[in-house]
Amino acid sequence: MTEGYILYICAQALYLILILSAPMLLSALIVGLIISIFQATTQIQEQTLSFVPKIIATFLSIVIFGTWMAGMLADFTVKLLNNIVKMGP
Repeated sequence: MTEGYILYICAQALYLILILSAPMLLSALIVGLIISIFQATTQIQEQTLSFVPKIIATFLSIVIFGTWMAGMLADFTVKLLNNIVKMGP
């Protein structure tokens, strides 16, 4: 196992983390923006008002995209384990 290959695996893992976290982050961002606009128009400045909708949006995105995320993670794990087996003694 060379240093370059280890760096390649780390880069692929970081890319996978970014891709898998995108649906949750985007849903929380959109809900936060909507709540901020609502707070600005109604002048309600309660900080906890945006917390619960963001958690609900994040949970719903996990429910909606969960199988896709699990599939991508499983594919990465299988590829990683297959490459480790190929490098055997």
